[in-house]
Amino acid sequence: MASIGYFLSCEEFGPRELVRQARLAEEAGFDRLWISDHFHPWNDAQGESPFVWSVLGALSEAVSLPVTTAVTCPTVRIHPVIIAQAAATAAVQFEGRFVLGVGSGEALNEHILGDPWPSVGVRLAMLEEAVELIRLLHRGEEMSFHGEHYEVQDARIYTLPAEPVPIYVSGFGPQATELAARIGDGYCTVSPDAKLVRTYRESGGRGPVQGGMKVCWAETEEAGLETAHRLWPNDLLPGQLAQTLPRPQDFEAASSLVTPAAVAQQITCGPEPEKHLAAVGAYVDAGFDEIYVQQIGGDHEGFFRMWAEDVLPSLR
Repeated sequence: MASIGYFLSCEEFGPRELVRQARLAEEAGFDRLWISDHFHPWNDAQGESPFVWSVLGALSEAVSLPVTTAVTCPTVRIHPVIIAQAAATAAVQFEGRFVLGVGSGEALNEHILGDPWPSVGVRLAMLEEAVELIRLLHRGEEMSFHGEHYEVQDARIYTLPAEPVPIYVSGFGPQATELAARIGDGYCTVSPDAKLVRTYRESGGRGPVQGGMKVCWAETEEAGLETAHRLWPNDLLPGQLAQTLPRPQDFEAASSLVTPAAVAQQITCGPEPEKHLAAVGAYVDAGFDEIYVQQIGGDHEGFFRMWAEDVLPSLR
């Protein structure tokens, strides 16, 4: 049976609230945690964006669950050498319960220093080189690196976990999924797409497949849909928009075309456990090993109560 985790949204909640939700997730019986890594939220209504590495330090003391970043971009905004050090420290803090999830990023977060936003192929090449560099640094030896995209001189990471940090790679299309199979210890994505899972496996991927999903528990389906449509219409934007739009207000403008009816088709809303179970079942049927669910908006006490009493026992 797939492992069920909780997805902590750094776009929607501040650092102390994220730690509180992590504690609630552990008490409710969730197996593990995902946490997003953003500089900006997708839109102003979401309204938060704490520095994930600070939050991870607090989580390491607050809960005993494994945690994966979902996902960190180690290529533009933050140099892979710094991500290598941050991930090594997090793995020590979590005593081996930490996974570095990485991806090729979005202009939303990566454009802020004025760097050009590369094409998809270049971004994936940068990601591959960054993962290579992180793994070299995690050996704990002094090293220099002269790559196509990154230059490192006489660097050594001294604070290291007993075992190398697992690195999972995200992908939303076949090209990135094949890269995940080639260079990753696991694979992350955010839709119950059995074809992508097959692509990962058929391309040689042997590690766990992680999937993220959103729901909006509320007293009524209508109230949940209003909240989901107000906060997360960006989830339904097509094509490369999620990777190329640079500002929260650009996402707000594009999301004005997303209707409540479209949100209702993609995000489970309301209090009925059967609908939440069906949403998880789509990921199970697609072959996912780990499934992470995010509660949109407030009402976390109601969400965790319902999942603890009616959803998690049924899944197990």
